[in-house]
Amino acid sequence: MDAAGSPAPEDFEALRAELAVARADAAGVKAINADLEARNALHELQNEKMRRALYGQRSERARQLIDQLELGFEELETSASEDEAFAIIAAAGASVAAFTRKRPARKHLPEHLPRERVVIAAPCSCPACGSDRLSKLGEDVIETLEVIPRRWKVVQTVHEKFSCREYERITQPPAPFHVTPRGLFGPSFLAMVLFARFGVHQPLTVSGIAMHARVSSSA
Repeated sequence: MDAAGSPAPEDFEALRAELAVARADAAGVKAINADLEARNALHELQNEKMRRALYGQRSERARQLIDQLELGFEELETSASEDEAFAIIAAAGASVAAFTRKRPARKHLPEHLPRERVVIAAPCSCPACGSDRLSKLGEDVIETLEVIPRRWKVVQTVHEKFSCREYERITQPPAPFHVTPRGLFGPSFLAMVLFARFGVHQPLTVSGIAMHARVSSSA
């Protein structure tokens, strides 16, 4: 304090620094608690899925329970990520170490696979105060493996005929090898049918094959 008893500017700066550190600590504790809640929700969801896989529960109630657990985990995961971002901002203003969540290590998908980047549109303004002064902190990228449904096609094997005007003879190249003589289905189609029959134990009927082809072609 100065001679008049008023706080000196150094005291105000020290109070501001202590307040910033206290806010950073509070934000860090909140982020840690949110991270623990998200982890507990994830473990509960994984345990329920393992119980269903082990004991073969197929009831609608079990499916609804898993759906509720997945929804709750997604909400807690979003809240934990927001609290982590706030803790990073608070720690940057107080010059203290920021809390960073430990994400579970996932195996990376093969690099040779093509990537399709889907960006979720960010809000134009802050949902809390309406300010448009937003700055990007980073991004979370979640990779999921997807497959393109099979496509059906008809392979036309053309045998061109030629006639020799001098020798008066018709020539034609030999037909390629077929799995079945004059077969209507190609080797890939037959392999799919055999796998469906003996791999996943689906009924092997002509009507079932035709319906499977119609459903897949309309997908």
